[in-house]
Amino acid sequence: MGELIARNLLHRPLRTLIGIMAVAVEVALVVLIVGLTSGLLAESAKRIQGIGADIVLQPPAASIFLGFSGSPMPMKIGEKLETLKYVQAVAPALLQFNSSGGVETIYGIDKDSYRAVSGGFVFLKGHDMEGPDDMLVDDWEARAKKFKVGDTYNLLNHDWTIAAIVEHGKGSRIFVPIVTLQELVGARDKASIFLLKCTRSEHTDDVMDEIRAVFPGYTIRPLKEFLSLLTSTNVPGLEPFIHSMIALAVSIGLLVIFLTMYTTVIERTRDIGVLKSIGANRAFIIRALLTESAVLCLLGIGAGVGLSYIIRAAFLAGFPTLSILITVPWILRAGAIALAGAVIGASYPAWMASRKDAVEALSYD
Repeated sequence: MGELIARNLLHRPLRTLIGIMAVAVEVALVVLIVGLTSGLLAESAKRIQGIGADIVLQPPAASIFLGFSGSPMPMKIGEKLETLKYVQAVAPALLQFNSSGGVETIYGIDKDSYRAVSGGFVFLKGHDMEGPDDMLVDDWEARAKKFKVGDTYNLLNHDWTIAAIVEHGKGSRIFVPIVTLQELVGARDKASIFLLKCTRSEHTDDVMDEIRAVFPGYTIRPLKEFLSLLTSTNVPGLEPFIHSMIALAVSIGLLVIFLTMYTTVIERTRDIGVLKSIGANRAFIIRALLTESAVLCLLGIGAGVGLSYIIRAAFLAGFPTLSILITVPWILRAGAIALAGAVIGASYPAWMASRKDAVEALSYD
């Protein structure tokens, strides 16, 4: 049977290639859509965890996305937090979402308190913020926008000077003085979040309980949980979007396999008649066509995995701040989805072929 399947696939090489590429596109769509969403969420969570704080305080009913924390809080809250037991340092931060020239969240920080909470930046080039218009950018942002120390960057209709390029993983990709950002966005003496460092990490729960007693209704989260919180199930609308894209990809693969195998059966009516005349039963015909579609699908899965890595490399070359996470479990899942779709798509043509009468098939012109 193996030789028969190979000859059938090579009989119409262009049609076989189209079938393989359709499955490849199906697999690549699934892998890349899931990889992009999970990669961006995981990378954001790691940057937040990388700040080094133990607790983040947000306004009531705030989103898990820090950039959408809601109404800013008075800076005086920080003074109260500093008096709590087991609190070593408190750092206010004003977060400003920006979509001009790319989607990013700007952190307005006080460099001394942020250093006390996070342990400080790793400076790759340049120096810490000294003036009100100084800006720090991480290495990913600098590579994406080709920043150099000393460059001027207009952001929020304000000219900033790139004071330093720092190692990524400290919350944001862009940092500016909090006082300057407060003036620019009209949030004087306000902060979007407060980051707290405990004297020991074991005291995190105790400090959180005390904050709840002092500031009832406010959102309090331990930073170590952000990696588990930032998932597709916790982002409204994201999981249905992923499922819709997977369904679309499967539909493409299923339809192409169906059309490929259907036209195969039409073209090979006489061949099927010959097989039946020499004793091939219905089960053999069905098995041969389903195996052929499975082999076609497996070749497409291999091509799809390769295509996924090629597309990811191209995207990362053009957009260095993107994070596309390709994982073995999702490659296997995408392959299983494609294989199931191929078998379903080939089932009707295989059943139709098995029902052909040998005499009628041999007389088919």
